[in-house]
Amino acid sequence: MHPDPSFRPKQGDLPALFVREIAFAGIFAGTPDGPRVAHAPVVLSDDAATLQFHLARGNGLTKHLEGASALAVVQGPDAYVSASWYAAPDQVPTWNYVAIEMEGVIHKLEVVELVAQLDRLSAQHEARIGANPPWTRDKMNPVRFAKMAEAITGFEMRITAWRSTLKLSQNKAPDERERVAAGIEASGHGALAHLMRQLGNR
Repeated sequence: MHPDPSFRPKQGDLPALFVREIAFAGIFAGTPDGPRVAHAPVVLSDDAATLQFHLARGNGLTKHLEGASALAVVQGPDAYVSASWYAAPDQVPTWNYVAIEMEGVIHKLEVVELVAQLDRLSAQHEARIGANPPWTRDKMNPVRFAKMAEAITGFEMRITAWRSTLKLSQNKAPDERERVAAGIEASGHGALAHLMRQLGNR
């Protein structure tokens, strides 16, 4: 998390919104083999208190996560900021970005909880892509589904801390911020430029 408090989101529900929209995270934890990270789709609970995910049984983190403290990181849009975009002199290049961190203790899910997670995950994303009819596991042979589910392990993190950084040039004057947004947009990062314009002044 960036130490400058200017880059903390003022909208309390914004971090959870990013997690739900991006829905993919890096899961970091220490293991006897050293630090490890896994990358997984995630499901945030309605009250934003828990984060569920699943990993392949053979993943280097899977056997170490039960009861472990871990960090889940969701990355939003990011882009290089050229110092030449500033009118003020003596500036340096930097990077604008969005990153949401969630910390908590992880426990393993029972099979029925894992299946519920998979159902919720597919339902959310089938709706997002507008699938009609949406895919459901009812379209699979139950024996085949059960065999595939055996190859993964479900987990839930009870979130004890949120740490969020929205570095959108909020520490710059409005005219400088707009120049940076225009430069970022011209360099092909329209989503980040839009965020800067929508959130940077609030």
